Amino acid sequence: MSRPARRLPAATPVYRVALVSGANRGLGFEVARQLSERGMTVLLGARDLDKGLHAARQLAGAPGEVIAVQLDVTRQDQVDTLARWIEITYGRLDVLVNNAGGHYDYAGRASDGELTPVLDAMQTHLFGAWRLCSALLPLMRRHGYGRIVNVSSGCGASGSTSSHCVAYRTSKSALNAYTRTLAAELDGSGIVVNAVCPGWVATELGGPGGRPVAAGATGIVWAASLPAPAPTGRFFRDGEAIPW
Repeated sequence: MSRPARRLPAATPVYRVALVSGANRGLGFEVARQLSERGMTVLLGARDLDKGLHAARQLAGAPGEVIAVQLDVTRQDQVDTLARWIEITYGRLDVLVNNAGGHYDYAGRASDGELTPVLDAMQTHLFGAWRLCSALLPLMRRHGYGRIVNVSSGCGASGSTSSHCVAYRTSKSALNAYTRTLAAELDGSGIVVNAVCPGWVATELGGPGGRPVAAGATGIVWAASLPAPAPTGRFFRDGEAIPW
């Protein structure tokens, strides 16, 4: 009489912790919602913690827990404090979505000598992402896994030609260069770094006329959830590679 087949225990679901910057409204909020629907624990970053707490309450009951955290990406002290808190609380970070943005200076011109808008855009889009990546990479390296998504824009692509939005355009182009450089450095580590263009989305920044926020967020969540082996150092829109 043969023995009954041994029943193997069910695979334990992979526990993931994600941080989304600029997530109390618009595109970031929708990214946080979709990641939580996938069962991830989502840290909802917001400059104004009260607004972050209000946003997190709206997502109560999702499969994954959503926790509001104070995060101004232009402040190194807040980035460092949050990194220490994540390490103490979770001991890991698996997904980082650098979404914090703004500074859509449509009337800005490259000939204008007023650099304050450009410096502000660079502080958020480039240096904000840089600060977070540098502070949180040790938590990804610990487990040999990470998905970093830098939310960029098609107007930052080298082939995009327009005289408008010079601060926004220049800062997103710089973010693209940083994405490629960081991806090359981390190649083979299990940590992949990609940029995503969500397209023109009907948010407070994008204004009316764009496509639904959920559609723009889906491509970001796709890049944040790529299974191994995953592409790295690429620029995507709706899951399709686009030129840098």
